Amino acid sequence: MSINRVILSGNLTRTPELRSTANGSSVLGFGIAVNDRRKNPQTGEWEDFPNFIDCTVFGPRAEGLSHCLDKGSKISLEGKLRWSQWERDGQRRSKLEVIVDEIELMSTRGGQNFAANDHASADAGSYSQPYNAPSTPAAPPAVDPSSYNADLPF
Repeated sequence: MSINRVILSGNLTRTPELRSTANGSSVLGFGIAVNDRRKNPQTGEWEDFPNFIDCTVFGPRAEGLSHCLDKGSKISLEGKLRWSQWERDGQRRSKLEVIVDEIELMSTRGGQNFAANDHASADAGSYSQPYNAPSTPAAPPAVDPSSYNADLPF
């Protein structure tokens, strides 16, 4: 058994590029920067080192997302890794990318947040408003200590 899942949260490194396949299916390509913290051996200070990851969205959601995403947008995504290789101008090339299954926009655009995932609705091009937590957290429920059994062995 193998598992191929990745969850990332970061910022878009470039404006997404919308393309179409030969059969007319939409493909959206973008990059995301995710920081990795490492200790600098010379100074002993912790530093952020960016990782740049290519991401791809296929199908009807690609066109809808192309209108919502901008360079610098903060997003969270879930998907699977795909390694591909090809030859161009006699040079063998390869890349590792994330094929996006679910995406959530963490920054606002025009004061509106969007969330899109495969489970949100049957129409893959629609977006639903994410749950906005109340500004003041609710108090935890009161627990009656007498409800615990003192004879428990742990």
